[in-house]
Parts: sequence; C-alpha cells; structure tokens
Amino acid sequence: MSFHVIAGTFHIQGYSPDGDSIRFAADRDEAWDVLSGRPATPNARGHVQLRLEAIDTLETHYRGHHQPLKYAGKAAQELFAALGIHNVAWDADHHEVTSADDAVPGFILARTTGAYGRPVSFALAAEAGERLGLADGGEHFVTPDDLSATVNAALLNQGLAYPTFYTGLFHDLRARFAEQTRAARNAERGLWPADRTHAGVSVDGLDSITDDAVILPKLFRRLIEYLGSGGTVDGFTDYLACNPDRVMVLPQAHFTHLDNLVDQDGHTVRLTEQPENLVFAE
Repeated sequence: MSFHVIAGTFHIQGYSPDGDSIRFAADRDEAWDVLSGRPATPNARGHVQLRLEAIDTLETHYRGHHQPLKYAGKAAQELFAALGIHNVAWDADHHEVTSADDAVPGFILARTTGAYGRPVSFALAAEAGERLGLADGGEHFVTPDDLSATVNAALLNQGLAYPTFYTGLFHDLRARFAEQTRAARNAERGLWPADRTHAGVSVDGLDSITDDAVILPKLFRRLIEYLGSGGTVDGFTDYLACNPDRVMVLPQAHFTHLDNLVDQDGHTVRLTEQPENLVFAE
C-alpha cells in the first residue's frame, strides 16, 4: 500500500493533545496538496491536526467528558515519548500543554484526509523514518513489517490504544494491527485488564463510563451523545438504530450497523464483537 511521505515537525505546546492526535507542520507548504479528501488546512501557526491511522485512545475531552484518565494520560505520554517530545508541562487542569521540548522532526505517511480535513496518518520519529529510507515528497509502499516503526503500532503494542479500523486501510496492514491487539490483550498490557467493552459495562450514570469503566472510545462517544448531561441508558440501542454507523464484521465481511452489534440487558451494555473484528465505513 503506497503512501505519500511528508517530513515536518510535531507540536504539542499550546494544544490539548491526546494519544491518537497531534499537530504537525510540514516542511513544505505544498505537501498537503497530494492528499485526497477534504483539504488539510494549516492553522495560523502552520500546524495541521493529524488523525492517527487504525488506533483510538481513551477520550480526554469529548463534549466536556473524559474516559478514565489513568489510561488516557499514559497513551499521550507514550505518544510523546515515541516521537521524542520530552519535558512536557501541563496547566493546572491538565488540559493544555504549557511547555515542552517539541517541534521535533519526523515523518508522516498519509494518503487521504478524514471528514474534518485531518490527514489520516502513520507517524514516525525522524530516526525511525530514516531507517525505512523515507524521503520527503516521495512515496513509500508500507508493508506489515514497516508498521513496527510507527507510533501507531507502539500504542497498540503497549495496550494503550484500541484498534479502530476504517475501510481505507488495506487488509494486510489491518491484519497485522489485529495480531498486535490480540497479543497485547492476551498479555494483559495497558488498559486491557480493565477493558469492559466485550464483557459488558453497567451504565448507571455518566461516572460509570467517565471515571470507572474502560470501553472502546467509539462506544463511549455514542453513549455520551445519547446520555447528554444525564438520564438513563434505556433506549440506547434504539438511538443507535436511528443514528446508524455502518460497519463490516470480519472475517465474514458481513455488513451491518453498530446497533446490531451492541447488546443491552437492563443498564448493561456490551459490544458483541472484539474491536479488531470491525471495519467502520468512513
């Protein structure tokens, strides 16, 4: 699978980064023009927000709510460390990075942008990109073995990210990430011992999913959208049916909607498939 190579620098100071998104400044202004999809638009500082391919870490500030911060914070720390960003200081609310040794050089591999114009990317520290022979403005055919150089794989391997696949990711890369996910879960690394996505979570109020239970971020976001600032989880699957997420279930390649994969028994909600078996439509 061939990707565009873009060299630049990673930035977190003055932002609220989490484990699966970070700002990036391309070395060349025209570098973004090669990506398909909605145009990537740099902000006043020349930075574009990335969406890291194939992974989803716990939410730190979705609609004013967060998931258990222990694992969300560890994911961000792993991301920074893997890219070579050190001496990170946050404000008192741990919402914005006030200082860091950022603007570190590195590479991204991307083909397209998502719905909000964020380049869907594999991110690599400069040294890792150089080992792969990456050259700014060139193309690189990404093999499953190449994934080990990316921070995306590092977060999955540490068990600090869930796999969240979309239809734009080729099957061989997806299969390698799925293997890494199962290995991390079987070894009980990172968040996996606390994960309740497949076993089921009792949603007795917002704090059940913001402070206590660890679940797939996509399921968390849908619960937050439904619950709003309160209420009960009754009727959640009906809500999903009225706001469908189209998804393919592997290995059968069976297309369905998310509501058909969520089981609700009273206040207990669970995903009936493991997350690495799902491919969501863009």
